[in-house]
Amino acid sequence: MSAEGRAVKRGGRLRRLLGRPDEGETGEDLAADPAAVPCTRIGDCAGTAAGRPVVHVTGTLRAVRERSVAGMPALEARLDDGSASLNVVWLGRRAIPGIEPGREMVASGRIAVTDGRAVLFNPRYQLQARGQE
Repeated sequence: MSAEGRAVKRGGRLRRLLGRPDEGETGEDLAADPAAVPCTRIGDCAGTAAGRPVVHVTGTLRAVRERSVAGMPALEARLDDGSASLNVVWLGRRAIPGIEPGREMVASGRIAVTDGRAVLFNPRYQLQARGQE
């Protein structure tokens, strides 16, 4: 196996080091250091839904509610960064510890448009530590 092939198995680190985008990237860098991931303003994400690239956004959770999607539970939150807001939805979840109004969060995923609104379904996320908000 080539060196690059081994690197891809280890999470695509070589591709990132060489500056080549990793196809199908899911925001795995988010878990390592969310502050190091460049974030897109939510207001600029509306036009990205067509190509569906992975976006990294940060903001404050303004509202959180449980609802039903296609008969299954879902937790929905509104993430706002001052430029705009988007819905963040975790399917199959009724609650997630720490997901509450007022918390700062970094989220990563592919934008979808549902009922005319930008939505991140089942994103990778990291809550900012309290006191750093």
